[in-house]
Amino acid sequence: MECVPNFSEGEDRNKIESIIQALMAGPEVYLLDTQMDADHNRTVVTFAGSRESVGEAALRAIGRAAELIDLNHHHGVHPRMGATDVVPFVPIQRVNLIDCVEIARWVAEQTWQRFRIPTYLYEEAAREPRRKNLEYLRRGQFEQLREEVRRNPDRRPDFGERDLHPTAGATAIGARNFLIAYNINLNTSDLGLAKSIARKIRASNGGLAAVKAIGVEVNALGLVQVSINLTDFLTTSIGAVFDAVEAEAARAGASVESSEIVGLVPRRAIEDAGMARLKLRNFGPGLILENRLEQAQKNVL
Repeated sequence: MECVPNFSEGEDRNKIESIIQALMAGPEVYLLDTQMDADHNRTVVTFAGSRESVGEAALRAIGRAAELIDLNHHHGVHPRMGATDVVPFVPIQRVNLIDCVEIARWVAEQTWQRFRIPTYLYEEAAREPRRKNLEYLRRGQFEQLREEVRRNPDRRPDFGERDLHPTAGATAIGARNFLIAYNINLNTSDLGLAKSIARKIRASNGGLAAVKAIGVEVNALGLVQVSINLTDFLTTSIGAVFDAVEAEAARAGASVESSEIVGLVPRRAIEDAGMARLKLRNFGPGLILENRLEQAQKNVL
């Protein structure tokens, strides 16, 4: 089973290393990837573990993040509502989505019981259809949610009370199939263009199926970016998303400067996309899920 917790810290490496140390402080846990992003002020950690180990590993990381991250002093371009913002569980080998749902719901309950951090269930773990969507749960982010949760029953967590954790906020915990985080950088500083393209391509606006997208600034590159979550690459491929963004940018007199995959990607998703045309930055065989899992398992033998 894979788990991909997102932490609201992308600048302080010492904090992230401490969280990872906590995560790894148990048996049958394999660290696959860590990607820090200062502009998003967010770190995506990918690890795998057995059915018996993966939940406790996630809880160790959630607890340590709550000790180290204060959302009252957090700023970044990526939406967030928690120190540990989201914790999805993903089936890889010899487990299925039902197994992941069971683990997700247990971790959500334990997060509240152990750390007093309210939790929301999303994707396949959600208890009602409208809560499957992470954007629905996270709207208004930490600052708005902590006010609304006190007076609006619709915003109450699945586990917890009417107040968010004062520094760690709330966490969304769920189960889903493999998601590809994919960013496309445009050779312009026009944030309005990135937001316009994101609106046109995302599924919720009638665009590409299985695509979620927002437009953000990337200060480190002096560019803007269409930041994408591809929730089913068999329905809409990475290549199809790239082509759509490239075409929309060209209509506005802009072009794609580069693209990047955040975290790991299944081998099939890259083979189907045709890598040469994607202008991928910092990509190599080590970012292919199957390669990383095989290497991680070898390292502990």
